[in-house]
Amino acid sequence: MPIYKWVAETRKGRILKGEIEAADEKLARLQLKRRNLTVKKIKQKPKDLFENVSFLQPKVTKKDIVVFTRQFSTMIDAGLPLVQGLTILAEQSDNKTFKNILKQVTKDVEGGSTLAEALKKHPKVFDDLFVNLVAAGEVGGILDTILQRLAAYIEKAEKLRSKIKGAMTYPIVVMCIAILVIAVILIFVIPVFEDMFASVGSALPAPTQLVVNLSRFVKSNILYILGAAFALFWGFKAYRRSEKGRKQTDSLLLKLPIFGPLLKKVAVARFTRTLGTMISSGVPILDALEIVAKTSGNKVLEEVILEVRGSIAEGQTIAEPLNETDIFPSMVIQMISVGEATGALDSMLEKIADFYDDEVDAAVENLTSMLEPMLMVFLGGSIGGLVIAMYLPIFQMAGAIAG
Repeated sequence: MPIYKWVAETRKGRILKGEIEAADEKLARLQLKRRNLTVKKIKQKPKDLFENVSFLQPKVTKKDIVVFTRQFSTMIDAGLPLVQGLTILAEQSDNKTFKNILKQVTKDVEGGSTLAEALKKHPKVFDDLFVNLVAAGEVGGILDTILQRLAAYIEKAEKLRSKIKGAMTYPIVVMCIAILVIAVILIFVIPVFEDMFASVGSALPAPTQLVVNLSRFVKSNILYILGAAFALFWGFKAYRRSEKGRKQTDSLLLKLPIFGPLLKKVAVARFTRTLGTMISSGVPILDALEIVAKTSGNKVLEEVILEVRGSIAEGQTIAEPLNETDIFPSMVIQMISVGEATGALDSMLEKIADFYDDEVDAAVENLTSMLEPMLMVFLGGSIGGLVIAMYLPIFQMAGAIAG
């Protein structure tokens, strides 16, 4: 159906703008009139030539989902019907992709589906965690509260993810810049020195000759080197997409000497935050653990959580199977055990998550302070070594002249 852009006036004289989907302009005006709006201007929005090309459409961000969740919670708390709230939020959304998704959700709810069923049709935007919590909120009649918890959870989870991304990005960017600078020196700078040394005719020092040989190799095989680098990159991505590859690479990441401890802390924070949010929202423990496993982000941790789920199904506590893993520290296991014994598992999990969020902050700061001198040494050693190697013959000639 066509979309119409409109400008209208409320009964109190306030001017509003928006978009509305209708079969024709007459029906669009009728819909606005039903909302007690006096239409000042309305015209059909031109069609987007690329609307069916998915990769050219904007992606739905976590910020879009958080804003929607908070606003929707406020509307439900104020007593607005689901369909009306969804319609308003769809019209207000600046993200075209998200707008279309919300319109489809609205149609499904109007057609008799529950909100959770309607959201479940869009797994790329609303994951299992979101859908199951919404379902729990609908059943328990506390949808507004659940949505507030969801918004808070998504914000904290995204903050945690951005910390890890920042910690990983810094060394990768520095390494890429270093490789680029070294490649420029080898391909463009060293040949100039080589021509100059050739005109002198004397034998080159061993370090200088090594650098010259390396420059010749890189310059003559640059296409093969780039091809091999791309092949390794795509081969790694393809291997990681496989079940075996994902498990092996995730296991290796957790065992890395510098990043491994940080990733374990992130895993504990994410596990406790997600499980605590689901239990406090009324999701059964076995269902919650299954969803937590799927959203863990690490194949090794996913298998551990599923083993925990199987043990609980057989009558064990959560703490017992967790104690058999090497991911969760003894302090965490003891706190979970106390939470189970006192019937306050959800609040205990939240406290653990808050504690490990702070631990991740401290670990990221320590990691950054540790990596900075190491990267500086690498940059100075590699680039400085090349420069010194090329100036050695000049120093030798200057010494010979002075002597």
